Amino acid sequence: MRFDGKAGLVTGAGSGIGRATAIGFARRGGAVAVADINGENANKVAAAIKAAGGKAIAIVADVTRPADIDMMIAHTTREFGRLDFLHNNAFGLPAMPGTGKVAAPTGEIDDAVWNATLEVGLTAVFRAIKRAIPVMKAQGGGAIVNTASISGLYADYGIPAYNAAKAGVVNLTRVVAIEYARFGLRCNCICPGAIDTPLLAAAAQPALVARFNDVIPMGRLGRPEEMANVVLFLASDLASFVTGAAFVADGGQTAKTGSPSFIPE
Repeated sequence: MRFDGKAGLVTGAGSGIGRATAIGFARRGGAVAVADINGENANKVAAAIKAAGGKAIAIVADVTRPADIDMMIAHTTREFGRLDFLHNNAFGLPAMPGTGKVAAPTGEIDDAVWNATLEVGLTAVFRAIKRAIPVMKAQGGGAIVNTASISGLYADYGIPAYNAAKAGVVNLTRVVAIEYARFGLRCNCICPGAIDTPLLAAAAQPALVARFNDVIPMGRLGRPEEMANVVLFLASDLASFVTGAAFVADGGQTAKTGSPSFIPE
């Protein structure tokens, strides 16, 4: 799996899955734009890639700002001359006003939290895809991979805006896939389960994070590199006939019905 001569843009690449994807893409020969709202993190990742002999640039971008999305697409194509791979990965969980909590039942969700979650989790994905499509069409194709979630396929308690945003990403992925397949453009998404990232740490108390080990058949959280491997497969020529897919990578969590075990303990 190689990306020699190809250029990619990864959002939310300063940490977690995005960081692992950017590093993995560059390690396999691709030139990568490391975009993140945290400039210090973006620069650290880009510097690490270059120190290892790869090619990278850092871009400070807030994906909730349309002008920033325009800028990061333009900067990437200007720097590398093309855009073969876009990973829409950036996300942040807004807290409820006055409480600092990120989880609440649907009837208690503040409208501002709902709007902010959909803005960063779904609308930003749409805008980046919209701006990448003309570039990819003009060069004869490309691969877009969006970070969705198993929470976009099934329901959770207390994070309705996140569930709605990620469900939207799954079906937006399918729409883009069928509309642009004839132009050589592929669009897929990954649906991670519980992954050991700063996002999960910010969203859940340590006791809750520990409980995931009990509901995941593999008995552990996923690692960012394990998600990046799926993203990179979907971005590569090895997945040349794969488009419109939602790839689940959750350690077997959603393979269960949720019923108690029929095997006596």
